Amino acid sequence: MTQPPTPHFGIMTAPSQVDYHDVLRVWREADTIPEIGHAWLFDHLMPIGGDPKGVAYEGWTLLSALAAHTRRLRLGVLVTSNRIRPPAMLAKIAATVDVISGGRLDFGIGAGSRPSHPVARREYEAHGLPFHDAAHAVSSLAEACTVIRRLWTETEPFDFHGTHLQLTGAFGNPKPVQRPHPPILIGGRSSSTLRVAAEHADLWNIPGGGIDDAIERSALLDRYCTEIGRDPASITRSILLPVSYNDPDATRDTIGRATDAGFQHVILGLAAPYPDNVARWVAEELITASTKDHDSA
Repeated sequence: MTQPPTPHFGIMTAPSQVDYHDVLRVWREADTIPEIGHAWLFDHLMPIGGDPKGVAYEGWTLLSALAAHTRRLRLGVLVTSNRIRPPAMLAKIAATVDVISGGRLDFGIGAGSRPSHPVARREYEAHGLPFHDAAHAVSSLAEACTVIRRLWTETEPFDFHGTHLQLTGAFGNPKPVQRPHPPILIGGRSSSTLRVAAEHADLWNIPGGGIDDAIERSALLDRYCTEIGRDPASITRSILLPVSYNDPDATRDTIGRATDAGFQHVILGLAAPYPDNVARWVAEELITASTKDHDSA
C-alpha cells in the first residue's frame, strides 16, 4: 500500500488583540524549529473578535517586517481580501515581500468577508471601501488572479479590460524571486470560490468548520477541476485548525482526521496570549506526535 505523503505543518498568528513583539517572538522561535514549515497572518483592518476598538495590524505591512526577521519559514496572509487593495497594487506588494523574504512567500487570496458577517463587514465601511455582493466579489477575484499572475511573469507592459478591472500599460518590476511565481493559495468554501480555485490555485485552504464539511468541499473542488481538464491532485489541500493549549489530545485528533481526509497542508491557529515557548510546544506536543501516528498508520 502506498504511504500517503507526510503532512506539512505551519502556524497562524492573528495580528489582532496582540502586541507586535509577541507575534515577532513566536515567529522567530518557529523559524528555528524544522517541524514548523510555514507561518501566516490574517487580513482584517479591525478586530473580528474581542474588543472592537482593540489592536489590528495591517497584514502585509506586518508580513514584510516578519519576513525581514526570519530566514527559513515560508510565509503568507491567510487570506488576503481582494476587496481591500487593487489587484495590481497587491501584486506589487506581494512581489516586494517575496524579494525581502528571499523567495519564501505563499500568496494567499480570497474574495473577502461574507456579507452575512457584520463584524467583519464594518471594516470596509470604516475605511471607505466598497462592499459588493458575493457574485461581484468572486468574479473580481478571478480577474485579480489573472492580472496578478501576468504582472509577476510578463516581461512587457499589457492592457487588461475586464468586467471589474481596467488596466493600461500594466507592468510589474521587480518580479518575485520565485519562478514562475509564488504559489497561489485561494481560501474559501463557497461553490463559486471553489470554481476560481480550480482554475487558479496551487493550494486551496478551507477556513475552519467541521472536517466533514471540509471533505465535501474538497470533493466539489475535485469535480470542478475535472470539468476544466485539470488534475485535482495538482492542488494541495490546506486546512486551518484551532489549537487548544489545554486539550492537545483533541487538537491531535482533529489533525489526524484532517490528514486522513487528504489535507496535507495543516495550519495550526494559535490564540493569544501566546504561552512561553509556544512554537516548541506545538512542534513537540502536536506536530511530532501527529506525524508519529501518521507514520505508524
